Amino acid sequence: TQARQPTDLTVAPGRTTVLIGPSGCGKSTMLRIMIGLITPDSGNVVFDGTKICPENICRMRHRMGYVIQDGGLFPHLTARENVKLMARYLGWGASRREKRLQEMAELTHLWPEVLDRYPVQLSGGQQQRICLMRALMLDPDLLLLDEPLGALDPIIRYEMQSELREIFRRLNKTVVMVTHDMGEAGFFADTIVLLRDGVVLQQGSLADLVRRPADPFIQTFIKTQRGPLESLPEEAVS
Repeated sequence: TQARQPTDLTVAPGRTTVLIGPSGCGKSTMLRIMIGLITPDSGNVVFDGTKICPENICRMRHRMGYVIQDGGLFPHLTARENVKLMARYLGWGASRREKRLQEMAELTHLWPEVLDRYPVQLSGGQQQRICLMRALMLDPDLLLLDEPLGALDPIIRYEMQSELREIFRRLNKTVVMVTHDMGEAGFFADTIVLLRDGVVLQQGSLADLVRRPADPFIQTFIKTQRGPLESLPEEAVS
């Protein structure tokens, strides 16, 4: 089965690009190709001017932070141990690891006492903060997030959206985020990429997609998202 059709996508540095589309359209597959978990049958993935290949993939991944669906925290490790895992593997000294951990805890507004709990003892919002801290621990150039807020209840999700957008702005990271929610895409994105059946139908601002849809399917998709879009300020869609 072909998961992706031929695609040429450039992600702007220092900006937030959001991939959106119906289930099975290839959003998560695109993230996995970017980080090298899936090797495309043809074509190249170029990161900061360097082609990703088997010889450099491990080094390149150290420059990417990745938050998978449902977080993927190791249940046998505390929150602190989950966040520090890669830094410890790479030989960071204990003081350097702890200093970076505290910086990330402050950035994500996480209570210090939470760090010594295991994932099962954390709320959904706390787990997502730990996942984000882990992804940011090595100070990556690129942050990849696969529906990071999808499993949260509406109130926590709303709070985390505001916090997450503020973190993106403060850090000035290149971010690629997957969501199925057009309102969330409009809230975060500098550029929205709408996919269907492994094909990029259109990319641009939310206003571009709403006012100047390039395909009839885009109009249909947006109509089904009217509820989420109504929560956005008028200037976001005009």
